[in-house]
Amino acid sequence: MKILVIDDDKQVNKLVYSMLSNEKNEVLQAFDGVQGLEILKESPDIDLIITDIIMPEKEGIEIIRDVKKNHPKLKIIAISGGGRIGAHSYLNLAKSLGADQILEKPFSKKELISLIDSILK
Repeated sequence: MKILVIDDDKQVNKLVYSMLSNEKNEVLQAFDGVQGLEILKESPDIDLIITDIIMPEKEGIEIIRDVKKNHPKLKIIAISGGGRIGAHSYLNLAKSLGADQILEKPFSKKELISLIDSILK
């Protein structure tokens, strides 16, 4: 499976990369939304996007809108550790805009793998 991880927090990005690459997936990394959408243009065969919500340049909400408009079948998991209004508010908005699943940081490898399995069946 080909997975694109978009998160400006380098530690979170690397952690998700290591969680998923150990599962024999091809994992691509982007450290902001603009870079993430560029990678998607170059690799249209991506199966899943995991995106943070709060990021500079282009936020996860914008990524979800763009992806669902141009690639409606592409699966998206939105992740967030919160911000000024808390993770639940951001994640609920992401879900209402088309994210297939949401996950609050911090999360375990088991939680992430289970969520991926549930949406890609």
